[in-house]
Amino acid sequence: MTDTPTQLFIGGSWLDAADGGTMPVDDPATGEIIARVADAGAKDAKLAEEAAVQAQEEWARTAPRARSEILRRAYEIILERTDELAHLMTAEMGKPLAEARGEVAYAAEFFRWFSEEAVRIDGGGGILPDGRNRMLLSRRPVGPCLLITPWNFPLAMGTRKIGPAIAAGCTMVLKPAPQTPLSSLALAAILQEAGLPDGVLNVVTTSRAGEVCEPLLRGGRIRKLSFTGSTNVGRLLLAQCADAVVRTSMELGGNAPFIVFEDADLGKAVDGAMLAKMRNMGEACTAANRFFVHHSVAEEFGRRLAERMGALVVGPGTRDGVDVGPLIDRAGRAKVEELVADAVERGAQVLVGGRAPEGPGCFYPPTVLTDVDSGSLLMDTEIFGPVAAILTFGDEDEVIRRANDTPWGLVGYVFTEGLDRALRVSERLEVGMVGLNTGLVSNPAAPFGGVKQSGLGREGGRVGIDEFLEYQYLAVPVR
Repeated sequence: MTDTPTQLFIGGSWLDAADGGTMPVDDPATGEIIARVADAGAKDAKLAEEAAVQAQEEWARTAPRARSEILRRAYEIILERTDELAHLMTAEMGKPLAEARGEVAYAAEFFRWFSEEAVRIDGGGGILPDGRNRMLLSRRPVGPCLLITPWNFPLAMGTRKIGPAIAAGCTMVLKPAPQTPLSSLALAAILQEAGLPDGVLNVVTTSRAGEVCEPLLRGGRIRKLSFTGSTNVGRLLLAQCADAVVRTSMELGGNAPFIVFEDADLGKAVDGAMLAKMRNMGEACTAANRFFVHHSVAEEFGRRLAERMGALVVGPGTRDGVDVGPLIDRAGRAKVEELVADAVERGAQVLVGGRAPEGPGCFYPPTVLTDVDSGSLLMDTEIFGPVAAILTFGDEDEVIRRANDTPWGLVGYVFTEGLDRALRVSERLEVGMVGLNTGLVSNPAAPFGGVKQSGLGREGGRVGIDEFLEYQYLAVPVR
């Protein structure tokens, strides 16, 4: 970790926190401290905001092609340093190296995608219906942004927000999660190397999120918030944005249903379940939470899933052959333990897993539960762990009602071989995304986001840049 920056990145310079404070970064596989990074306070946040505000006007005038080429260079540098970045992520977050390498490629692709979108920002125009004026529409950057990213995909969640902001011509203050600051600092160094001008991106690592973020959101100089995290924190941030009417994008929690109908190909369904549940140890907002399986195939599906889950190797992400790394911290593991214990007390049967191992680290084994009571806590909670809870159903209307019976609506998964049913059920699910006979929906070229309390706006895809742009309408008299 010696080559990874550990200071704040403000105005193109690497700085200690104003009060000299630092915070530890732990390896969740061992509990050991692997680095100490600067712990920003309100004064540092103000300095970062000032740098972003000062850089905004000139950056907005920068040619789209120049912004595009910076993103393209950063994309190439990221890929060149895949192993270095993967080891960094595994050290601070725990995911196995194979998954970390996959995230590096995924993260880089956001920069390539938005490098291409940067040169396609357009407007419009025409004669208005009354014939008196021409309408000219232009699109311009919304202005300085505050970006808040989570710990579970520390590199990709950064590029998914930074990419469109750079492409649109916005400056930024990035506040990464305190558990995983190193990936964001490494990304800032890459962008600096790629030629990003001073002040366009500023990174403040902190354990004092409220002290850093609230003054920025209420102060009126930050014009856009893009947040990925829990719904509870999202509500708090939305309230803080109200005073200055800050534009918001919110990618919040999920409680994904995974529906297996009686005509499903069970091989595909189990493959999809492994992807939708075990990606990132289940620590993903897209993770399948509630497995609704038709009663006629539930026993066989459960048996196959338990066999696959039980074969996964749990251990430190740097060890060869490991499939499942540790959860992010002890609090995360304790939450999973509590949810499983509650389900078992209510009558759930444990087919595999269900008990944390002894020893150091925050490990929890892949777990499959059947006969889960619908009143169990894990039915109404984002599990964020490797636990598959199976319930049975009898007919289509019933399962759609139960799948939609949640305040969240990020993603749903549907497994059926019937085209009519596939389209019908997908359209009735109250979610922003549907995986049809697949357990993976995330892709930089697709719009990512949910409905209800799973968020506002979309990230990625052709619409991802829209969140960072405003329209201006110019009326010109017809002579």
